[in-house]
Amino acid sequence: MFGTLTDRLWQTGRLAVGCCCFGASGGCGGRIIWRNGIMAERIGQFERPERFEKIGNVVLDLSLYSNEDLYTDGDIEDEMLDIAMNHSAEEFPDIIKQKKSWPVFYHFSPFRSNIIDWLPFKKTDKILEIGSGCGAVTGALARRAESVTCVELSKKRSLINAYRNREYDNVTIKVGNFKDIEPQLAEDFDYVLLIGVFEYGQAYIGGQTPYEDFMRICNRHRKLDGRLIIAIENKFGLKYWAGCREDHLGTHFSGLEGYHDGGSARTFTRRGLESIMERAGIREYFFYYPYPDYKFATTIYSDKYLPGKGELSNNLRNFDRDRVLLFDETQVFDQIIDEKEFPLFSNSYLVVAGREPDALYAKFSNDRDGRWAVRTLMVKDTVQKLHVEKLPDTSAAYGHIADMRRAYELLSKRYEGTKIDINKCEPIGGDIKNGLKFEFCGGVTLEAMLDECLSRADTEGFKRLIGEYMEWLGYNEDGAGVSNIDFIFPNILVDGDKWHIIDYEWTFEQRIPAKSIAFRAFYNYMLGGETRKACREFLMNDTLGLSQDEIAEAAKKENELQTYINGSRASVNEMRELIGNRAYELSGMLEYCKYADRRYAIRIYVDYGEGFSEENSFKVNDCYIEEKYLRLKLDIPGSAVRLRIDPCENSCAAKINEIRIDGKIYPADSVEVSGVRHESGYIVFEGNDPNMTVNVNGGGRLEADITVMEIPDEIAGAFTRQDADGHKRGFLAGVKKRIKKKLLK
Repeated sequence: MFGTLTDRLWQTGRLAVGCCCFGASGGCGGRIIWRNGIMAERIGQFERPERFEKIGNVVLDLSLYSNEDLYTDGDIEDEMLDIAMNHSAEEFPDIIKQKKSWPVFYHFSPFRSNIIDWLPFKKTDKILEIGSGCGAVTGALARRAESVTCVELSKKRSLINAYRNREYDNVTIKVGNFKDIEPQLAEDFDYVLLIGVFEYGQAYIGGQTPYEDFMRICNRHRKLDGRLIIAIENKFGLKYWAGCREDHLGTHFSGLEGYHDGGSARTFTRRGLESIMERAGIREYFFYYPYPDYKFATTIYSDKYLPGKGELSNNLRNFDRDRVLLFDETQVFDQIIDEKEFPLFSNSYLVVAGREPDALYAKFSNDRDGRWAVRTLMVKDTVQKLHVEKLPDTSAAYGHIADMRRAYELLSKRYEGTKIDINKCEPIGGDIKNGLKFEFCGGVTLEAMLDECLSRADTEGFKRLIGEYMEWLGYNEDGAGVSNIDFIFPNILVDGDKWHIIDYEWTFEQRIPAKSIAFRAFYNYMLGGETRKACREFLMNDTLGLSQDEIAEAAKKENELQTYINGSRASVNEMRELIGNRAYELSGMLEYCKYADRRYAIRIYVDYGEGFSEENSFKVNDCYIEEKYLRLKLDIPGSAVRLRIDPCENSCAAKINEIRIDGKIYPADSVEVSGVRHESGYIVFEGNDPNMTVNVNGGGRLEADITVMEIPDEIAGAFTRQDADGHKRGFLAGVKKRIKKKLLK
């Protein structure tokens, strides 16, 4: 009886957390706990006991593990396992800041779960997470659901996941190949998640239609009213046009060009994903747009609430690799938004197959100290009416939510009877711990109105809006005893004769000069692009009357405020700086190309028996490797007598590793040079005309391998200069030693 039941559970995948097969005697040394009809705790010492491991409360199901991790990121995974084993989640932000490592940041950052934290999970939900990796979102799921079943190919990564989430008793990690595990999985999950996984459909499934098959297979494991969730990059994402490398291959434009160089991953446009879903039989689905991307989303937009102009200004997100900057993404996004083409160029997609969530928009303000960490949702309620919710992201943020409610009361009193309307808020369900519910306000942001004035060159209109802003900013300033330093342009919705203040998160019960608050508004406005920076003199000098020193001091105070809000943790933007990958601007690249064209191109002179001349010379580009190794292959005309190679146009030290023509090797000492030979084998050239001459006496295939390093003119001159007696100057011996030490490194 027991054996038959166990086998059935094993075959259907309902043996979720480690039942080891019963022995022939039928004895049981452990106990069985059932959870929703699923055997949920390891039982006794039976056959295959080594196929299950328990890390804290998390169970690793190794029954289909091949005993070999088929992919790995190398030693960094050992480092990450050590972090997970020996540190708590509260310590991760400090470790991330200390390590300055992209893999550590990527796998351990709490911001990774933003992509799913806005979804309406319930405590009764069963969740299947396919490709759970190191557990970037597993913990967030476990906190909000009844059970989480993970599928992951790598045991090392599963161990990292298990250790970091060992406090949760509702997590099972099935380790092994998805194709082997999938037949055992139940088909009644409330959510099936593929976060950064669907692009590997070819590797997971194979065959002629891997992505359609993968979609179809994953979709069948959700219950009828459940949801399939897919987060994936958009291969037409604007960041790739602007110079970011493709995430999986690390090359420029490979997704845009159709992955003609191969690789194991494929990303898709919106239309591409829609076609796959339609072929997989999925008819009900909704697209969401994580910004800047799904990995570290700060905002989630939807087709029912798309971004406005000026909102998409945080685009330098090259944590993993250097990138180039071909254009200003903020300004291009504004044009895309104007043309209503944002869905085509969104950097990432989040697809929800199944019922549409109530939230149309989410904004995360958790990139800061836990005391201030909140998230904002725009929600459609049961009567199809919109409202806004602000929710605490940590238990420490409850006080901050209560302060917002207090700010509403104080600011409403300050502006009573005016056109300034403080957006009404009330505790959700009557309890401030649930968060705050705000009325949804219509209108256009003051920021958008100012931008519109700039686009029309309406100087007077711009000045009029700024004048009115300053008037209301200073209204009842002395008598109110309350100041809202969040009185900035994006937080003001202009609707007819009303100015709705929709965000007053940073309100203080003290008088803060209007001039200081206005500086914040102007400073942050000008961060939104070059067009806005043109207003600097009017805003900072004419309106506020600030000198350059005062502007610098005010900017310093603004940065101090941000540091206070962020706490000791490094913000996402700071992590980009700490990791240290560069963003190369196009103008700088062009200047470098001009420099490289001079510095790393060589000139070849051919003597046909009448000496060398400019007429019989040509330049050869792109023959340097790592700016140091000259590799040259070219055909020499049959009538040539001599050949001269000019490796550069500056003082240098060069070593002839090999010169050959049609297989004949020319020893280095047989080559005529315009420099001085050194015992190390290097030749030191002074000035802008270093050259090497070979007697060729006929044509052939030239192959040259020469090491060339630029050196200062002073050192080259000191080395090559001799006195009238032909002896090196006395000080030259020391110079030679320094050169030799450098050249022989």
